[in-house]
Amino acid sequence: MSSHGIFSTGISVHKWPHKEPPTEESVRAEMERHGFKVYDLQTVPPWFERSRHAHDYAEIRGAVEGVITFHFDGGPVTVEAGDILIIPGGMAHEVKVHNDRPFRAYKGSESGERSVTEHGDGKGRMEELQSEGTYKGSYSAS
Repeated sequence: MSSHGIFSTGISVHKWPHKEPPTEESVRAEMERHGFKVYDLQTVPPWFERSRHAHDYAEIRGAVEGVITFHFDGGPVTVEAGDILIIPGGMAHEVKVHNDRPFRAYKGSESGERSVTEHGDGKGRMEELQSEGTYKGSYSAS
């Protein structure tokens, strides 16, 4: 997988290198090649917004479908289907879907553990979406 951008902050985006569209299976395999364990396949709705938060461990996202933007202090990073985004642990960010299409991606960490520190009001967190019945994912804490 070729690297599209590795930023001074440690964030890296790897663009889809294949000549066929990404699938759930192929994206998951690319994430695991980076040494991460997948713990969730999540779908968020159009116009989704996630308030400022940070993952306590390095986090990986493997985009299966759609487009989403991660807003970091150093600027936005937009990922689309097939892209792999790696975020260092502790790096605060917000997340937004800036269009009328859902976004679907795998989530993971090196340990397979999900641990988040909120820096905002918690809007859009997985537990909130689950309680509203709008969460579409397969979260498994392993």
